Amino acid sequence: MQQRLFYTLFLLWISSASFAQIQSPTAFMPHPYMEQFTPHHLLVDYVEYVAENSPRVQMIEYGRTNQHRPLKLAFISTPENLAQLEAIRINNLKRTGLIAGEPDSSLDRAIVWLSFGVHGNEGACSESALAILYELVRSDRADVPKWLNNTIVLFDPSLNPDGYSRYTHWYRNASPSVPDPNPYTKEHNEPWPGGRVNHYLFDLNRDWAWQTQVESQERIKQYMNWMPHIHADFHEQGYNSPYYFAPAAKPFHDYITDWQDEFQYEVGRNNAKYFDQNGWLYFTRERFDLFYPSYGDTYPIFHGAIGMTYEQGGHSRAGRAIIMENDDILTLADRITHHTIAGISAVEVASKNADKLVEMFGAYFDAASNNPQGTYKTYIIKGDNPAGRIKGLIELLDKNQIRYGKATRAGSVKAFDYQTGKERNIRVADNDLVISAYQPLSVLTQVLMEPNSNLEDSLTYDITAWSLPYAYGLEAYATQQQLSVSEGYTIADPAATAASPKAPYAYLMKWHSMEDARMLAALMKTDIKVRFTSAPFELEGESYAAGTLVATRADNRKMKQAFDRQITQIAKTQNIQLIPVQTGFSDKGHDIGSGLMRMIDAPKIAVLSGESTSSYSFGHIWHYFEQSLDYPISIFDADDMGSIDWSQFNTLILPEGRYRFSESQLDELNGWISGGGRLIAIGWALSSLEGKKGFSLKRYASDEDERNANNAREIETMSARTNPYDGQERRWITNMIPGAIVKLKLDNTHPLGFGQEDYYFTLKTSSRAYQLNKDIWNVGYVDQDPMITGFVGHKAKEAMLETVVFGVQDKRSGAVIYMVDNPLFRGFWENGKLLFSNAVFFVGMDQ
Repeated sequence: MQQRLFYTLFLLWISSASFAQIQSPTAFMPHPYMEQFTPHHLLVDYVEYVAENSPRVQMIEYGRTNQHRPLKLAFISTPENLAQLEAIRINNLKRTGLIAGEPDSSLDRAIVWLSFGVHGNEGACSESALAILYELVRSDRADVPKWLNNTIVLFDPSLNPDGYSRYTHWYRNASPSVPDPNPYTKEHNEPWPGGRVNHYLFDLNRDWAWQTQVESQERIKQYMNWMPHIHADFHEQGYNSPYYFAPAAKPFHDYITDWQDEFQYEVGRNNAKYFDQNGWLYFTRERFDLFYPSYGDTYPIFHGAIGMTYEQGGHSRAGRAIIMENDDILTLADRITHHTIAGISAVEVASKNADKLVEMFGAYFDAASNNPQGTYKTYIIKGDNPAGRIKGLIELLDKNQIRYGKATRAGSVKAFDYQTGKERNIRVADNDLVISAYQPLSVLTQVLMEPNSNLEDSLTYDITAWSLPYAYGLEAYATQQQLSVSEGYTIADPAATAASPKAPYAYLMKWHSMEDARMLAALMKTDIKVRFTSAPFELEGESYAAGTLVATRADNRKMKQAFDRQITQIAKTQNIQLIPVQTGFSDKGHDIGSGLMRMIDAPKIAVLSGESTSSYSFGHIWHYFEQSLDYPISIFDADDMGSIDWSQFNTLILPEGRYRFSESQLDELNGWISGGGRLIAIGWALSSLEGKKGFSLKRYASDEDERNANNAREIETMSARTNPYDGQERRWITNMIPGAIVKLKLDNTHPLGFGQEDYYFTLKTSSRAYQLNKDIWNVGYVDQDPMITGFVGHKAKEAMLETVVFGVQDKRSGAVIYMVDNPLFRGFWENGKLLFSNAVFFVGMDQ
């Protein structure tokens, strides 16, 4: 007892001595903190300095960004808690069921994760991280040690270092020594692409579940290692907005528990107490809803936590000081101060409710494993789906630690058919991938897999549908019946190339998934000549669909023996099955030497970027080529189109954007396409081409249709003259599609549809619509009675019937590919990537 008392007193003495030496950010920084933005390397320096000098802090580096900046995570608590940090972590995971074993109540602690700066140009967030860190380690606060006795704070000061650095370096270069609060000056108007996004121009706050980006991938590993009870995500909004904190706005996802809803009010009341004392404006229960599963508040909620967003007015426009609409000046110091109070409040409310947080957290996971709340209890992915697509889904499930396996017994069940939207009896086979809702991450499983989430209010902040079977293009079913599942599912490695007494006549490769597209990209980079079949055929007793890749010895005879060695090595690296054949004489259909076997001209790709383009859409394309496909592109600013040597390229991609093409540029573009070029235009880029000379795309199929549409709009406008002011937002959304899944009719005999069924589920994120056009191939289109998942305004639905979504216009030796919907949206729509690969490699090659 005496030894323990001495040890405690010694710790207190050491803590006191160390705390006295901790410098505030103001004392540490070479610039006036709160008056100028802190470069990321100095932000890291300060957190490392505190971790080295305070016994309340430990820190790890959990990854690196694309630009090799460090991702840091600090752990803040009492020295006693930090001494048993690993035991506390494992104990918490036992309570979730992710680790087997009974939890020890003596190790129970409230675990709070504070995340700053997921949007890099919301600069006050990472700045406030420094102030909050200092408040939690300084020695002259009597309240903090009491809170930390039963609380662990996980602390990520910058989730998006590349974006934060882009913004802060630009601002330091653009702003004068004395800030100018005039909102129209240069320092308040950040240039393209802005610091909100990461290196690949992705919005990391929409990437939590999909984990397409390295920052998300590395962060979620740590998140799953800890499973916090509270997660607070710090943001900024328009500079005239008062501060926002929980409780959140409707709609809530159905699977959010009453406890999670109620505790948001607890957090809000505690914040309000401090904001009231200071006379600061704030609002709650508006704008920021809890429906889309891939936010920094909803993703934690679907892991049993209390997920929250804190939104300070400011954003990139605010700079260091800006005049607001009330003629007051909002300063960087104001923004940091507000976030600091909110962050400290979150730690306080967690500590004061620690026992209840732990209790309800455990109850959440007990219910998840034993009594899942959703309609469907088991999800079935048929084992005869293309292996590459199943593998892609498994990779995402693994990232999210969702368990899966095989049914312990084959049999017949009644199930919802994702392909038709109807129920029918199916047989569960031995090789089917089966995902049970009876598991620790039951809620996340159901949210990501369920065919249609219930939307209690159509006024939502983001897309309203995302079901993974549609995103991955999988034949899938969901049943209300619980099936027994044995964990683990192995996809057989591709069969080795069969030994042959003589060299094969050709190698064939099937075309079903992005694995196949990566194989083709690798062959193109190695200068191996490849053809694709534009029609089905049978050879040596095997059937091959249109899109099958064919590498013949005749096309590659200059390579001699290196041909076999290189193609087999690439196939091994890419995990692709090569099918060697000894003859080109088909059993049925065309021979390998037929003109229907089209030679693939290696794409030489130019992509436009810059102010005319959507940074998000450009980022989707950039990431697709560099990370998904591993294929080179050349990037040009849209304003520099006149400097492009068109003879060096056979493919041009227009991301979503608003282009101001001159008549001479359009003439040059038309000439290049007619000479064999391929133009891929996405989303709003189509408006720069529609109705223009040389381009067949039109909003209406005929002049009469256009007149009828104009007349209908005029009648609607006249009838709306006496509409009340109240309700205008709800009337407006009848014309909107915030993000819904729509089943298209797809012509899979066209190269753009190769590898697909005769339908395709598109993620439609705008109400832009073009009637079925003449003079183009309407490859993917909405019919009169489409299957829809998610919210579509009733007027928008009427307008999209019988409209083209993916179309191709042949122009002599070239082609224009029109993509009304973005198949690369946020990088998680895997089947869209395959469709886009068709546009890159196949379309226009059949001329």
